Amino acid sequence: MFRRRTDLPLSERLRELVWPRSGWRRAFQYGWRRVWRLSGTPHAIAVGVAAGAFASFTPLIGFHFMLGFFVAWVFRGNLIASAFGTFVGNPITFPFIWIATYDLGRLILNAGKPTNLQPQALSSDLFFTHALDKLWPIIGPMMLGGILIGVPCSVLIYFLVRPAVETYQSKRRAALAKRRAKGRRGTHEGETARD
Repeated sequence: MFRRRTDLPLSERLRELVWPRSGWRRAFQYGWRRVWRLSGTPHAIAVGVAAGAFASFTPLIGFHFMLGFFVAWVFRGNLIASAFGTFVGNPITFPFIWIATYDLGRLILNAGKPTNLQPQALSSDLFFTHALDKLWPIIGPMMLGGILIGVPCSVLIYFLVRPAVETYQSKRRAALAKRRAKGRRGTHEGETARD
């Protein structure tokens, strides 16, 4: 139902991930409108978006949706909104997020740069028992930095999303009430004309 008539080639699909055909501005506007139209209280939707945004700051690539769902569930947020919140982390923002979280975590842990990270040694050790020993000097600081940057960013996103959703929902309720009143008026006028 929602598929294209002709599938895009792999190269075109990869390009769409980095730069959407309609542009990032339109993709961002579409995402925001989808969030506003979700059913639920403004608080639950804002918590969901904030939970997804928080998950984007962690180095758990591939698990952002699940982590966003879990955090939204714990704080009683909207699970679908958390999926939209994970789009804070995207191909454009990830390099900045990773550098910021790694540098902050390393600064707090007072750790030096990891040693023994030659590409050959790292790739061969990843499949053996010492994989965590090799990755922890990178993942540990990124996790700590991700939490420390993700929490304030998600709080900020909560306070940006909640009033936007409240405004949209109140305007939508007013428009629906106006439409209903207009429909009733038309019905009453039709009955009066028949009498």
